[in-house]
Amino acid sequence: MPESIMECGDFSDFQDALKSMRRTDDLIINTLNAVIPTDSFHPDAKHACTELKGKIQEGNIKRESAIKNCINIAADRVKRLKEEREKNLGDIQLSKELRAEQTKLRMLQVELSVEELVKQRSMQVFNERCRKYMV
Repeated sequence: MPESIMECGDFSDFQDALKSMRRTDDLIINTLNAVIPTDSFHPDAKHACTELKGKIQEGNIKRESAIKNCINIAADRVKRLKEEREKNLGDIQLSKELRAEQTKLRMLQVELSVEELVKQRSMQVFNERCRKYMV
């Protein structure tokens, strides 16, 4: 996992890292077609499906963990900025920082929802194609 994803500083960089990490999930159909081209062609489809499932699950865990980590960091920062703003009500720059961090927190929460959808879609496609080999 790229180190920049753990810093959670720039949301655009974070999204780019997630996009890169979702590559296997985005290409799940192509990957399955390459791993299991036809029923009669692939000699060890069960092994191929098992390996792919592990790869998918590992990616899901890493991405979800990174997103939750950034959510926690952003939530802590929002809390701290709110406390500072209560002490300095007239500080416009502090209010801007707070709004920016609240927006970032909401965007991270949306990413967590997106991650759940990506995970569901990947596993649905995987199960449709590998179900008969995973018995």
